[in-house]
Amino acid sequence: MFDLDYQHDNAVVVLTLKRPPANAFTPDGLLSLQQTVERLDAEPNVRALVITGDGPKFFSAGADLNAFADGNREVARTAATRFGGAFEALQNARMVVIAAINGYAMGGGLECALASDIRIAEEHAVLALPETAVGLLPCGCGTQTLPWLVGEGWAKRMVLTGERVDAATALRIGLVEDVVEKGGALAHALKMAERVVSLSPQGVAFSKRLIHQARNGTPRAAALAVERERFVDLFDHPDQREGVNAFLEKRKANWTVSDSKETEA
Repeated sequence: MFDLDYQHDNAVVVLTLKRPPANAFTPDGLLSLQQTVERLDAEPNVRALVITGDGPKFFSAGADLNAFADGNREVARTAATRFGGAFEALQNARMVVIAAINGYAMGGGLECALASDIRIAEEHAVLALPETAVGLLPCGCGTQTLPWLVGEGWAKRMVLTGERVDAATALRIGLVEDVVEKGGALAHALKMAERVVSLSPQGVAFSKRLIHQARNGTPRAAALAVERERFVDLFDHPDQREGVNAFLEKRKANWTVSDSKETEA
């Protein structure tokens, strides 16, 4: 059984991957993750999602390999579809998604972190995409997202040679944004999530989609044109006036919670 334990404080949700002993993913668990992310993303009041693993050792060890022992293609197809669906839902979410990597992030576990917007690793964490060592390959967006973050060379080292990366190396190559002491990733992620909540919901949602345009290969001229249009679109929303006037009046902005998906980038 795969458990998703989550705590909901209105604006920030903490989602814990919980399947002892290593928080490995099953097809049913991945579907549950996708549905949970989509449900939370449809709640305008939810501004940030923090994902972590249960226990002190594993963020997630990736796929439960027992499912692939008999070589069934249909089982493989279902698993690949579920990995892609869950992690694309994370990547495309309106919310800001922060991975608090509390230990080993292997295979699909690392792909889950890669699908997040920001990654914070504890100093003992180990990150890898070791699928080729067991006759498989990353199928949860890993072959596409990893090179975007760390470059083709490091992506090939990790996927084609099975190299494991410690937290310090992950920080150096841009695989994670912060390294913290053991046990400190969740608290650090929550502080970051609170900063997200202090910002304009519409501005953050538009900006995330615009940043993803660069990743998705949108021609620069077209992306810049959309960037300018979204800037102007913000003036149709009361938060633009509220944000500027709050700054000028040296007070905290009182943002309006609304559906930030109304205008697509």
